[in-house]
Amino acid sequence: MRIALCGGTGDLGRGLALRLIRDTDHEVVVGSRDPEKAREHAAEYEDELGSHDVEGDINGFDNAMAADRADVVVLCVPAYHLSDTIDAIEGSLDDTVLVSPAVGMRREEGTMNYNPPSAGSVTALAAAAAPDGTPVVGAFHNLAAGRLADLDASLDWDVLVVGDDADAKTTVERLADGIDGIRALDAGPLAAASEVESLTPLLINVAANNDALADLGVSFN
Repeated sequence: MRIALCGGTGDLGRGLALRLIRDTDHEVVVGSRDPEKAREHAAEYEDELGSHDVEGDINGFDNAMAADRADVVVLCVPAYHLSDTIDAIEGSLDDTVLVSPAVGMRREEGTMNYNPPSAGSVTALAAAAAPDGTPVVGAFHNLAAGRLADLDASLDWDVLVVGDDADAKTTVERLADGIDGIRALDAGPLAAASEVESLTPLLINVAANNDALADLGVSFN
């Protein structure tokens, strides 16, 4: 599959690009509002992979071009850039699964708190902004981006997947399962996204207050 990481120059985009190239046969492209920035980061990712003896070919484009002909587009952008990013790429979405990993959060009195939009969840916000007929799936919300991007670090994490389109969910679950150390779990319909998203600030707070649990993830047993 062709996987476009729109906003893929950030921490989550870096981790997903490195892991997907190393662990799967998918084509990965990096998108950004600034195509030069996308190309620079794609070259950095190739260098990082090369330092781990992994051959990787990653191209960088503006977000709309990255999304063109993609089977899956992962919106690796903060929640407040989500709608604008979807607007910018909507003309490139054709039989594409749109994945939203963003979470609404804010820091108050030294604690990270869940701050969902009026739509109820960021995943629901993405679904409302997406063109008619474009399936939206929520996934990759609870990953510690720093550990994800460290190819020397092993993972033992579950990725919770929510959505209303069964085929789209299956596509994203298979994508996540392809990353070594990650297991995809069906967490229900899109209406369950707020419960999944709200785990992220909890994990951040636990990690921040317990040195032994830095880069915390979730695993269900």
